[in-house]
Amino acid sequence: MSLRRHLAAMPLVAILRGLKPEEAPDAFAALVKAGFRIIEVPLNSPRPFESIAYLAGRAGADQLIGAGTVLSVEEARAAREAGARLMVAPNCDPLVIAAAEAHGMATLPGVATPSEGFAALKAGADGLKLFPAELLPPAAIKAWRAVLPAGTLLLPVGGVTLANMADYVAAGADGFGIGGSLYKPGMTAQELGDKARAFVERCRELFDLKS
Repeated sequence: MSLRRHLAAMPLVAILRGLKPEEAPDAFAALVKAGFRIIEVPLNSPRPFESIAYLAGRAGADQLIGAGTVLSVEEARAAREAGARLMVAPNCDPLVIAAAEAHGMATLPGVATPSEGFAALKAGADGLKLFPAELLPPAAIKAWRAVLPAGTLLLPVGGVTLANMADYVAAGADGFGIGGSLYKPGMTAQELGDKARAFVERCRELFDLKS
């Protein structure tokens, strides 16, 4: 699966909430240079489908472009038409998961309870976005690991920082979605690149990845 392959190479998803299409070129260049492979544009950003289309047009085999905050079947279809190959949501809606899967997209729905997690997997989710991570400490991830199917992809999102990543990895996290700790609207490409490199270096240490 494309999602699993990309996460194995660099287990980070850059969440660019608030990105404007005109900022997409510099953001893409900074993130790719730093080592990110998965980039998500939430749909509550300005003209998100334009940004997704640009990123998808620039992405090569080593990059996976996603749409985030996908809340409806129609949004899933529009995201795929713009070029997204990954659907990320803050919630678990089986209809949206099925629609994204039908359009050939990998899916990362948001879940906050084991019941939601099992429902998402039953609906065909490729992995689980554990959201918000502020309310799901590493101890919760460890407990989920004991009951979820072996190999389930678990990505904490929301409140992930350089300081707390190690505890999540020790508990069984497969990667992370990084939003406000990485990107804020209006920041320069240099600032984004500096933050991106710090997260990449931390992941290489924690997951024992080659540079």
